[in-house]
Amino acid sequence: MADARGERLLQAVARLHRWATRHAELEVSPAQARLLALMGEVGPARVGDLAEADHCSQPTMTAQVQRLEARGWAEREPDPTDGRASLVRLTPAGSTVLRRARKARAAVVSPLLADLTPHEQQVIDEAVTILTRLVERDAKA
Repeated sequence: MADARGERLLQAVARLHRWATRHAELEVSPAQARLLALMGEVGPARVGDLAEADHCSQPTMTAQVQRLEARGWAEREPDPTDGRASLVRLTPAGSTVLRRARKARAAVVSPLLADLTPHEQQVIDEAVTILTRLVERDAKA
């Protein structure tokens, strides 16, 4: 039963995210939005680490990062632990684009949430709190 619950949860969250991305007016592609979000979450990181986190090849991630760099949304800096390597991080402009993308997706979801009953809204709030706690607990492990 727990496996089925996990599958249903992941499917619902993925569908909601895809739906919001499809209906939001974004200035970036879904792949760029995903990479900006990942970079915002992990902070400065090596391209290989970003590729691993995004489950793609390093050449694919290198190309994606180069597209963000070309738009001024990402930049490289020396890796303080390894002079041969570099870290990629969001620029202030990249952080701004990420915030706008998140707001655009939230704007298309908000009317759906407004149609829920007060009890359903409370359940959503509680679920978000629980899911956040689970993810943060795993990140600390």
